[in-house]
This record gives sequence, C-alpha cells and structure tokens, in this order.
Amino acid sequence: MAVKKVINLAPITPMKELNTKEKYFNPFPIYEMFRKENPVRYDEERKCWDIFLYEDVDYVLKHHELFSSQQQRMVEGENLLRMDPPRHKQMRDLVNKAFTPREINNLAPRIKEITNQLLQDVMDKEEMKMIHDFAMPLPVIVIADLLGVPAEDREKFKEWSDILVKGVSENKPEAYEAVKHEQQNARDGLKEYLHRIVHVRRLDPKQDIISALLSSEVDGDKLTDSEILEFSMLLLAAGNETTTNLITNGVRLLTEIPSLQKQVTNDLSLVPTMVEEVLRFYPPVQAPSRIAIKDVELRGKTIREGDAVTAWVASANRDESKFPHANVFQADRKPNQHLTFGKGIHFCLGAPLARLEAKIAFEEMLSKCTNLQLKEGSLIERTPAPQMYGVVEYPVTFSVTSSL
Repeated sequence: MAVKKVINLAPITPMKELNTKEKYFNPFPIYEMFRKENPVRYDEERKCWDIFLYEDVDYVLKHHELFSSQQQRMVEGENLLRMDPPRHKQMRDLVNKAFTPREINNLAPRIKEITNQLLQDVMDKEEMKMIHDFAMPLPVIVIADLLGVPAEDREKFKEWSDILVKGVSENKPEAYEAVKHEQQNARDGLKEYLHRIVHVRRLDPKQDIISALLSSEVDGDKLTDSEILEFSMLLLAAGNETTTNLITNGVRLLTEIPSLQKQVTNDLSLVPTMVEEVLRFYPPVQAPSRIAIKDVELRGKTIREGDAVTAWVASANRDESKFPHANVFQADRKPNQHLTFGKGIHFCLGAPLARLEAKIAFEEMLSKCTNLQLKEGSLIERTPAPQMYGVVEYPVTFSVTSSL
C-alpha cells in the first residue's frame, strides 16, 4: 500500500516539558515521569504522539507495517531511513554488498592509525577539545576515506553534517524556514560535490564505498546515481554526528564517574560492554520518528492513520522493567538490549562501524591517557538538535601514561 507522505516537524522541535537548560541537558527524569504518568501522549504543540515505555517503543520500531518511515522532512530526499518495503529491502540488499561485516572489520587498522595520530597531536598539551580534536575528526576521516574524499575537504564535510541534523531553537515559523533554507543549501552543495566523485569513480573505480555501490548488483538491479548520492549523504549525516556523540558521551561519563574510568582503564576488555552501556545510558540519537499507516490502539489511546509518532529510545533505554537499576551505569551490563540502533528492518546499517570506531577510540585513549577530567571552568551545553543527545564541546585535561 502506498503511504502518503506527511510533514513531521517533531524531530526538530524540543518538547515543551524540557523548558530549562537544566532539563534539556538532563531530560531523563522527565522521561521517567512520562513512563509513570503518561507513557503514550499526544503533544498538541509538536503535533505528534510521544511513546516512552520500552515495550511500546520496541513495538513501534518493529512493526513497519503499522508505522511507516515514509515521511516528508524539512528538506526532501529519499534514503534508507525513509523507505518501506519492498523498496527498502531492495535498496538495503544492494548497499549491504558494500557494507558487510568483513568490509567493516578490514577498516580496523586504518581506524587505529587515525585514532593514534589524533591522540598524538594533543599529547604534549595534555588537554584537548574532545569534539574538535578527536571525536569529530575520527568518524569524519573514516567516512571521508570510505567515500573517497580528499583530506582538504573533511572540514567542509563536517559543516554539511552538522547542518543536515540541525534543529530549531524555538517553535516559530521563521525558525523552521531559516533551518529549512540552510539545510537545502547544504544538501545542494553536498550533492554537487558527491556527484563529481560518482562521475570520477565510474571512470576510475577505487577501493571506496562509492565505487562499490556503483558495481553492486542484486537480481540485475543497480543503484541509480540519485540513490548512491542519497546513501552517501545519509552515511555522512548519520555516521558522523552519532559516532561523535557516542565517543564524547562516553568520555563525559568517564569524567563524571571516576570509578568507571579506573575500572575500565585497569581492564580494557570491558570496553565493548562499556560502549554498549554508553549507547543505552546517553544514546546519541534520542528518538526516531514514524507515521501511522493505519489506526493503532496503544495503552487505550487511538493513534490515527497519518499521525506522527516519536519513539523515545532515550526513555525506553532507562525503563526499569527492562533494565534493572536503569539509572546506574554498569560497564559490564549483560544483557543490554538497548534500542539505540533501532529495531527490525531499520536497524542501523552503520552500527558495526560505530561500535568499531568507539571500541578502538576508547582502547587507545585509555591506554595513553590517565586522569581524564573536564577542564576546570568549562561551560558545557547540549547540542541544539532535539533528536540527538550530545554536547557542543567537551574540553578535557589528562596525564600521559608513564609508559609512553
């Protein structure tokens, strides 16, 4: 059944309950309140349903036949995140040919090389701006390498990435229009740039994702240039911002919980489970959105066909019915069935890459840096994009491991 696309502005509009900087920075008590008092509610201001319990968020994300990903955004563009079957499966099968676990694991030596170079650049200073010096350039360089982008263009790629996930600071028409215009310009510039790379790679294939996408074929079907461009832009926007937030949120937790830093530094085998707990506790993406395909009853409420739905993963990940001591960070938590990478057919294609980058980042950082602390006097502010959870910058100081 064809799904009529509707405009859903909820992902870029802050909830009215997060009406102070303190609440916006730490929204988790608000989510807990909703889980207890109003787990399925309609927000008149944002014109969407908010879903807060693990069981319900899991249900929304799993059932693509009830909750569609096909929706208009402020800027048009068709990609895997906004497709339903059967086109979604066809596209995903094609992309998977270029994004296999083996291909991702083959990136480990290069990721380690990039990580160590970035750390080496700040060792003498014994301080760094976590995002500017480390957590931003690492995924940008990795994805730029994957796409065949030269080093001199990486900073521009980060600028495009930030704009593509940007939210509005206030719920006003002029604010939406300003962001919409900015995002359209970013998309146009990025598309023009990537189109040149596609043209060059068609004539001269290399060992990069665009070359692999150009040669991918399933049942005689190949990706169109437009689809390759959309996937590349998705990879840029989703891969950069989320991994930057994942690494920075992890460092934030290491500084907020000194015992955790000591525990993991003394046993680096804990890094993989620590990464999963960071994903649960401070999820880089808070809330994917969907559109109801048909009327759905959920906890006595009727979600009507065409209604926008926001699935609050950040709340589901703190649900005590699923995670014992949910508000306590446990580096060795098992099982840890967080929903940060989604569920079902839209489970994040880039999850293995994000996990690998974060694992290597923390292993190398904690083997070289001790006594990581938030730099004294630093003012930390949350990123303005409501659907994301990260900070604008996180300056840290550290001591160099004596064995280096």
